[in-house]
Amino acid sequence: MIDTSEVLITHEQIQEMLDKVAAELNRDYAGKPLVVVGILTGAFIFCSDLVRRLEMPVIVDFMQVSSYVGEVSSGVLKIKKDMSFDIAGKDVLIVEDIIDTGRTLALLKEQLLKRGPASLKICTAFDKPDRRVTDLVPDYNGITIPDKFIVGYGLDLDGEYRNFDDIRVVKQE
Repeated sequence: MIDTSEVLITHEQIQEMLDKVAAELNRDYAGKPLVVVGILTGAFIFCSDLVRRLEMPVIVDFMQVSSYVGEVSSGVLKIKKDMSFDIAGKDVLIVEDIIDTGRTLALLKEQLLKRGPASLKICTAFDKPDRRVTDLVPDYNGITIPDKFIVGYGLDLDGEYRNFDDIRVVKQE
């Protein structure tokens, strides 16, 4: 049985985080066009909420990537869905739901830099640095969280629980 009754981050705290991150982005990219690349599937809600708070011209695109076979990183990036927009010469922001080990995102960053963006930064809703195995640090971080398995606000467990408007801890009973 799965228990998701413990709320780690409330809906109100998520809204405050969105306002904070959007203010940082609006300051750093004031008047400059920005290509926002949401990482599917987990980041779709965060990406949607975030871009509606941005004041600069924004192009939104999505990618779906993986470097894992089961629960083990293969060290090779597999692009399941590529973006449809050419990022050469553009300011690009990768929007991720959560960063834990950082393996997949480090590989993605390396691949996207080869496409010649003017700049490439990373924004995450939730950062779990205790699990990091790379030196990847997000440029924009919503909320730093402890090493707990969480669901809600786009994050899932086997495709479920994405629809919670808060973040909840998963407990196996």
